[in-house]
Amino acid sequence: MASLPILTAVSDTAWEVDFVAAVDRGAASVNVIRRCVDVADLLAAASTGAARAVVLSAELRRLDASAVSRLRACGLHIVALVPAGDEPSERRIRQLGVGYVLPADAPAELVIQALESAERSGAVRPTPTLGTIGPVSAPSAPAGRLPPAAPFAGQIAAPVSGPSGGIAMPPLGNSARHPVPLRNYPAASNVIAVWGPTGAPGRTTIALGVADEAARAGISTLLIDADSYGGVIAQHLGMLDEAPGIAAAARAHHHGALDVATLSSYARQVDRNLSVLTGISRADRWPELRGEAVVGVLDRAKQLAKLVVVDCGFCLEDDEELSYDTAAPRRNAATVAALGAADRVVAVGSADPVGVARLVRGLVELGERVDTAAVKSAIVVMNRLRRSAMPGDPAREVSQAMQRFAGVEQLAFMPYDRDAADRATSVGRTLAEVAPRSPLRTALVELTVRLLSADMLPPQLASGASA
Repeated sequence: MASLPILTAVSDTAWEVDFVAAVDRGAASVNVIRRCVDVADLLAAASTGAARAVVLSAELRRLDASAVSRLRACGLHIVALVPAGDEPSERRIRQLGVGYVLPADAPAELVIQALESAERSGAVRPTPTLGTIGPVSAPSAPAGRLPPAAPFAGQIAAPVSGPSGGIAMPPLGNSARHPVPLRNYPAASNVIAVWGPTGAPGRTTIALGVADEAARAGISTLLIDADSYGGVIAQHLGMLDEAPGIAAAARAHHHGALDVATLSSYARQVDRNLSVLTGISRADRWPELRGEAVVGVLDRAKQLAKLVVVDCGFCLEDDEELSYDTAAPRRNAATVAALGAADRVVAVGSADPVGVARLVRGLVELGERVDTAAVKSAIVVMNRLRRSAMPGDPAREVSQAMQRFAGVEQLAFMPYDRDAADRATSVGRTLAEVAPRSPLRTALVELTVRLLSADMLPPQLASGASA
């Protein structure tokens, strides 16, 4: 059997020399094809495609989430060496997504065993640890999951309650001072991504409405603004103060410092069960929302809330000029990554001739760019349904057009209630707060019921009533 070609990038030169000598002495199943001096050298060697695994030191300078992502993109399995007893370093390297972690003084035989195990696992993804390795070992976790974070020692805000025991909204402009209670779920939550084509068809209205209705039914919900062009969830909820939000969470993931407790400190509590991770404050900050960072944030979000709703951007195209440089950020990577990681996808279009045409073209592009089961079974929502936009019966006309040109037979319609939507936005409240009897709110409840899995659906929501 051919030996496994590997790279090394180890700060302890003496250990590296002994490891290479041990590989050369015995009939090892691995072959060290290059010893790299730093991360830049390692990435250059990995890009040649000659190696299939790497042994590296966790304390390498500039070893971050982007570097780990690029190594994986080159098809390399990663085995990291951490100083014995250095729990912060081990936690950081695991949060970067490296699954095989060994002590820095591990014998060559144990490292080779880890490399062989990584190769046998096939897919290049985080994997369970290789058994107990003394003080560096952490509780094992399912493949693709990180071990539970340590309990958060920071200040936890009490739930916000109204005088009658119902949910009360925090004061306007004060939302950024309400941290989210740390719950630490077992990372089995549902992720719903809300997308729609260009033209502002109402993605944010749908995302906020679904998140709010799920929260009112007693489901712990985190709403994430991942729109890299013009996210406005903070404005919709009256959060006027600058909050770090998703940009700070993405930076923490990039440096391997994002755990559930850190994410909870960046999110802001809106009511008892609804919290928000606000978007970027300026559109030119889009390079901070790299695809791997968004996936990392979603992994932690699933441990913070039972339901995660993501408000995505509209654009899916890959910049042809940037696509020649694999290291360059992609402006639309946040949207594509969120859609790819979602359990359910909602495609929103405007119920008028222009909106239908844009959605038909957008659904084709969506299927080409994100080939997942969630996209193939996406729920199509036609927003702002009104008689003035279509001749005859608008629902029938839109249904026939979508069936003929997009092959979509099942649609969810959102009636156009401009007055209620404007009142909610003007005071920074949700639709259920300012217009609980609005037909738009009723339609949002019905959509929420369709989106939630059976095990998450509370009886009061299943019956069509809000909490």
